[in-house]
Amino acid sequence: MGIRPANSIRPERSELLMPAGNLQKLKMAVLYGADAVYLGTPDMSLRTKSDFSLEDVVEGIEFAHKHGVRVYLTLNLFSHNKDVPKLEQYVKTVRKVKPDGVIIADPGVFQYVKEMAPELELHISTQANICSWLSVKFWEEQGAKLCVLAREVSFAELTEIREKCPDIKLEAFVHGAMCMTYSGRCMLSNFMSERGANQGNCSNSCRWNYKVHMRLKDGTIQDLELNEHTIDMFEFLLEEGVREGELMPIQEDERGSYILNSKDLCLMPKLDQYLKLGVDSLKVEGRNKSQYYVALVARAYRMAIDDYYADPENWDPKKYMEELDTVQGRGYTLAFHEGRLTNHAHNYENTSTMAEWEFAGFISKVEDDAFLFEPKNRIEAGDVLEFISPYSRETMFLRIYEFFDVNKGQTVEVVNAGLKPLIRIPFSWFDQESEDLIRQFPELSVVRKERPLTQEQWDRLKFDKEGSKIEQGFGSEKRYFELRDRLVASTEDARKDRKFKTPRIGVEGCCGRGCNGCLIFWNDPAYAKARELMKSKKQGEMLAKNSRGKAESVAVAE
Repeated sequence: MGIRPANSIRPERSELLMPAGNLQKLKMAVLYGADAVYLGTPDMSLRTKSDFSLEDVVEGIEFAHKHGVRVYLTLNLFSHNKDVPKLEQYVKTVRKVKPDGVIIADPGVFQYVKEMAPELELHISTQANICSWLSVKFWEEQGAKLCVLAREVSFAELTEIREKCPDIKLEAFVHGAMCMTYSGRCMLSNFMSERGANQGNCSNSCRWNYKVHMRLKDGTIQDLELNEHTIDMFEFLLEEGVREGELMPIQEDERGSYILNSKDLCLMPKLDQYLKLGVDSLKVEGRNKSQYYVALVARAYRMAIDDYYADPENWDPKKYMEELDTVQGRGYTLAFHEGRLTNHAHNYENTSTMAEWEFAGFISKVEDDAFLFEPKNRIEAGDVLEFISPYSRETMFLRIYEFFDVNKGQTVEVVNAGLKPLIRIPFSWFDQESEDLIRQFPELSVVRKERPLTQEQWDRLKFDKEGSKIEQGFGSEKRYFELRDRLVASTEDARKDRKFKTPRIGVEGCCGRGCNGCLIFWNDPAYAKARELMKSKKQGEMLAKNSRGKAESVAVAE
């Protein structure tokens, strides 16, 4: 672990810093393991999409402090003259709510807050583009207590910064979306859609699909159709102004290209290095992401950090990566960890986010004998819901065959989240005592479910994972290109049949998980032996397959 001077202000352990886009997300981040959260109001931070009012900020800070969690407020705007009159009122309000830190990018704003509220701890935003120990030293001498390093800082550079700057707290991004340019210094969104990327209003123009067109001599522009007959007739070359004659190839097929589309940052495979070095704050990006993202990412990193400190020698990222794989993303990359990006850091095939699982909803209220559940995606009879406790690593499965909508006062077999239903789930459907359920699953507990994917989507997940393995040093380039060819083929095939890994209904619907509430498994005499077998297994653990490829519970029934 990085050496901390005897009189250091730095914490003994690295903190997990989670984003909070609104009050509900803040509470979920706190419940699922954040040591600190960061947030801001739309007018004075770089988050024009923020849902926080000043009243929400006050309530959020009170909630976080009650749970022993720190709160950092973002004041990282690049100020124009029109912003200056707001600063006095903002600083007065901030002083009253007493955050644990204020994140600033603009040197003028830094000096203003330092003079107006000297008791506030000032942090330097990633927007300040700190990439060297020299910049860290500068801000430390100005009175900053923490510097957020730019995403472009490699681990080798971070190590040198830590060695040369042992007294100040350092913060590094470990997870979240990556910008194709220099830590948010992008004008593409402004140019393409007149939305300021540096005001938290980015239109993500870098993630759009781009195609090549051909301008004829008469000034008309034609589509250059690439198909099996024409694709070998053309080669697209790019010549840079001062490299005359040096022609660089541009590759594109008939589907266009996502040439600027970065994968998502995920440093979980290297997290032990950051913990050992003594990075004080491990930052997760995503104030515009869903409640599910905030809760599940916090949960994964919380487990990983705690396990490292408990047994650093035997720490292994595999099980935490499996948890992160349940969160929708664009594929994972180590980004600048090794010092430079590789071709595996970008997703040229697709820009949508996906995962094998999806956000089913969350518990909005806990009654004496039931959960009130707020769905966030479509749920059908026979779906298995997985309840994720903020306090336990063991999850709980429940297969549901009907849904009672409290708002409508009727039972339905399909729930559509867009209609804002409120579903009542009685405790009697579970095989645990009510007191245990209430203790394990408080309000805002998250629920997920398996997501049906097309063959194309399954192929893309495998392709992205292989790219991630190659970045970590144990993947296969040969398999990578095989998977890419398979992905291209399935994309062209455009199969539309979506299917689950497990069947939905009937005897074949027993997936072998032994779900709470699965009437087939728990009530049919045919599964008596299988129920006995489940007693020796953990809740939700899959039964083994027999030689014919069927789950033990089905085989026993036969």
